[in-house]
Amino acid sequence: MNEDEPRYGWVVVWAAFVSLALIFGVAYSFAAFFESFGAEFSARRADVSLVFGLSGLIYFVLGAAGGMLADRFGPRSVCSAGMLCVAGGLLATSFAHSMSMVYLAYGVGIGVGIALVYTPAIGCVQPWFTRRRGFAAGIASAGIGAGTVVVPLLAAQAILAFEWRGALRVLALGALLVGVAATWLLRRAPAAGAAGGVRPGLTLAEALRSPRFWWLYLATVTAAPTMFIPFAHASAAARDLGVSDARAVGLVGLIGIGSLFGRFAIGGLADRLGRTLTLALMQASMAASYLLWQAAGGYAALAVFALWFGLSYGGIVSLLPAICMDMFGARAVASIIGTLYTGAALGNLLGPVVAGEVFDRSGSYAPVIWGCIALSAVATAASARLLRARAPAY
Repeated sequence: MNEDEPRYGWVVVWAAFVSLALIFGVAYSFAAFFESFGAEFSARRADVSLVFGLSGLIYFVLGAAGGMLADRFGPRSVCSAGMLCVAGGLLATSFAHSMSMVYLAYGVGIGVGIALVYTPAIGCVQPWFTRRRGFAAGIASAGIGAGTVVVPLLAAQAILAFEWRGALRVLALGALLVGVAATWLLRRAPAAGAAGGVRPGLTLAEALRSPRFWWLYLATVTAAPTMFIPFAHASAAARDLGVSDARAVGLVGLIGIGSLFGRFAIGGLADRLGRTLTLALMQASMAASYLLWQAAGGYAALAVFALWFGLSYGGIVSLLPAICMDMFGARAVASIIGTLYTGAALGNLLGPVVAGEVFDRSGSYAPVIWGCIALSAVATAASARLLRARAPAY
């Protein structure tokens, strides 16, 4: 074991894995409750969909605040508070008697909870590692993919057994017991120093004055629509080609499987090849995967697209926190990661909505696909520019 990489670091990695699996499993379990919310409250699909968009907007925008709190008070207390918010949001939703209460409890409550867990948990991992930072970050962020695949399936089974209100209470109990147990294992790395002490690296303000941060932010902003649109529209595109409902919905699962592989494999590769170079290659790979979507004439091509896209997406998500640590150090790493993730907020909220509007007007996803390829080209160029930008001193 490398002396710069203490053994407890791997406990933190797997605690972050479980924490991220639970919060994003809950977030993506929304699809399992979609029909129940619509039927219970006689709500239109657009009204129900807004719950998911609201939650995503909140956790991306407030991720910076979550990171700042973790830098000040430590990841254990902040992430545990966030997990309690997630459990409370699920429980409150189970008592909802209107869509307004669902917006407040599920959209806002769970959104705030995820914001307090996501950035602090993934930011906590980076300072524990040097040589294997990319691999460790990949394992931790793989929890997102694992949760996306597993928790919605468990939620669907719980709905069958206990109806939707009971299923929400089961998820709340899981967040309370499993989630808080995982977040309680998160600990600040020795390299990051004690809470309130001076730690090596840049402050958030110093990072924001660095050109490297803004190139990375540009890459995040321009990649975001490409990263989120397939989750909302790949299944619909498959149905347009005559693919059965089961196979069409299964494409999202294939994206999750590709993402899992990407987070493990690409993180390890990046430790050898260089994390910034690998980020640029993954941005280009994600753009190239859309060419296959454009050419797809049936399920087989779409399945390959889903796996390819998922691998690229997973690789990008696993690399961003490690690159922040490489560039700016441990001093305010969670705050910096959270601020960077605000760039994904509008892509998460508006990307799928704009794609749907374009399809409704044109009757085709082709303009969406070419638009995403163009945006990904900008993201690739911005990522490549990091290779030439001067590193800030700290």
